[in-house]
Amino acid sequence: MSEHGEDQPPAAEALPLARYERLDTRDVDEARELVARDFCAHQLLPLTRHSSLHTRFHSVRLGGLGLHYLDYGAEVRVAPGELRDFFLVLLPLAGAAEVTSGNETVLVHPSAGAIPAPDRKFVVRWGAGNRQLIVRADRGGLERHLSKMLGKPLTEPLMFDLGVDMTAQTIRSWRNVVDLLCREVDAETGPLEQPLAMRELERLVFSRLLLAQPSNYSAALHREPMSAAPKMIKRATELIEAHAAEPLTVEDIAEAVGVSVRALQEGFRRHFDTTPMNHLREIRLRRVHTALKLADPAHTTVTDLALQWGFLHLGRFSVQYRQRFGELPSATLRG
Repeated sequence: MSEHGEDQPPAAEALPLARYERLDTRDVDEARELVARDFCAHQLLPLTRHSSLHTRFHSVRLGGLGLHYLDYGAEVRVAPGELRDFFLVLLPLAGAAEVTSGNETVLVHPSAGAIPAPDRKFVVRWGAGNRQLIVRADRGGLERHLSKMLGKPLTEPLMFDLGVDMTAQTIRSWRNVVDLLCREVDAETGPLEQPLAMRELERLVFSRLLLAQPSNYSAALHREPMSAAPKMIKRATELIEAHAAEPLTVEDIAEAVGVSVRALQEGFRRHFDTTPMNHLREIRLRRVHTALKLADPAHTTVTDLALQWGFLHLGRFSVQYRQRFGELPSATLRG
């Protein structure tokens, strides 16, 4: 333990995902069994003779995403073998660990994470002070999302670089979305029961990760797009108007009209000087405005309608609403 106690775990109320505690134990077998239920079968071996193992595990699943907080409180070796059907993004909050995937090894710490390849043997030597936030992404869901972004089927399995540079601006932007999601699911009035809001967040987590972390598809994702034809743009706007109440993503729209995400975005920029999702947001703002005017304030809240229409960040929603309609949503509801 250091002089300033930085290797000590934070107080229980400060832990990530505190509402979703699954495990608090000093028993190795119990820790192995319960963590395996959310990930996969694995070996768990304490590496000190007088182990101070104290496992804390918090976990919540959100569709194709999982958010997990894990702290073993001791130096351990974790060997899952192959993950196969999901990706794990390891984000150390404190301390360090050594991650080996196939023949490659990286050191992870708060400035460097890791994404082990699902099809390679995976081992972690977990430091005593290492506490991690772990994002789980279903492999099938992430690869389908990638296919929609590209506008064509994948030619080979997705493979990320093992090391994640947490100081890179694009990765920091992705991490901000993950942190927002963690805060929202921990909130008493979080969006877990709102499919529009949750689909938007899942889309953001997937899209920003694919664009930020180097992979075997990075070149294709960043290639200069060809603009979608006006006929395709018209079809896209009609689809957005007709399905604005559904969990619609830019990937869904691009797939429906038969173009890549970047071509669709370039087409909207060229023809409307906006983006497909900004166009969708404008439609949803108008729908919320109408709903607020018709709602009974005794039985409906602004939060209810905002989440129903996919607006997760309520402060930002209020600003956008006021810019669009000249008053706060609460004033529309009372009026």
